[in-house]
Amino acid sequence: MKPRHARLLAVVLLVGQLVLLAARTPARSGDASSLLGALALRAVAPLASAVHSTGQAFAGAGRAARTRAELAEENRRLRAELLELRRERLRLDGLELESEALSRGIGFAHKSALDLRAVEVVYLDPGSWLRALVVRAGARGARLDQVVLTEDGIVGRVIEAQGEWAKVQLVTDRAAAVGVVLEHARRQGIARGTGPDELEIDYIPRQTEVAVGDRVLTAGIDGVYPRGLPVGVVIAVEPGSEMFHRVRVRPMVELSQLATVYLLDGVAPPPREPAPGGDHAVR
Repeated sequence: MKPRHARLLAVVLLVGQLVLLAARTPARSGDASSLLGALALRAVAPLASAVHSTGQAFAGAGRAARTRAELAEENRRLRAELLELRRERLRLDGLELESEALSRGIGFAHKSALDLRAVEVVYLDPGSWLRALVVRAGARGARLDQVVLTEDGIVGRVIEAQGEWAKVQLVTDRAAAVGVVLEHARRQGIARGTGPDELEIDYIPRQTEVAVGDRVLTAGIDGVYPRGLPVGVVIAVEPGSEMFHRVRVRPMVELSQLATVYLLDGVAPPPREPAPGGDHAVR
């Protein structure tokens, strides 16, 4: 309300109060006093009611404004708490996944009698021609040709180690080769990477019966991978050369979805010597 209006209202109220006081003063004529009092009441009462209502409205508006401010502040506080709870949930989910991975690794190590160490995958490139990943090996680091695997099977081998970081060549790399054995046919060969999610086995004679679904295991003949680790499963047997099958294999490990892998610790493998036969040598 503007100051000028407030002063005018005060004057009107003052005049009204004087009229009421005058009306309440005993007069000699009862009729005149009653008439004056009635006129004064009719003139002042609506104005007093309007002033009272205006005051109540201003008071209600002030309370509503304070309530809105309090609600807005409470809303901000609750939003902040919700954001913090979501962050804590993500952290706990990450810890749970890490705990599960470590538990699987411990169980796998116990069952397979392998000395395993869980490491974190920090970079994965299964799609390009490099077919490599980078892991954080921690203070203990990693060594060249150290085997990398999961509870499902082999992933690859370390080809470069610098401090706590290590680069791993995936088994699907076209430059990778693994000495393998067909579990049911008991026939050894060389598995080579051919793409993002496939390998081929060389040197399986045509007379060998190979069935789709046969498991492929490491043969322990390449100086890197110990015997008996899962490599993959046969998905196709096709005519190759006149002497050998073309055996296509899908890796046992889903290489595009790695988050935690295991380094196979223990005694380092002996230095590899070139195998006789030139092209038959395992790299």
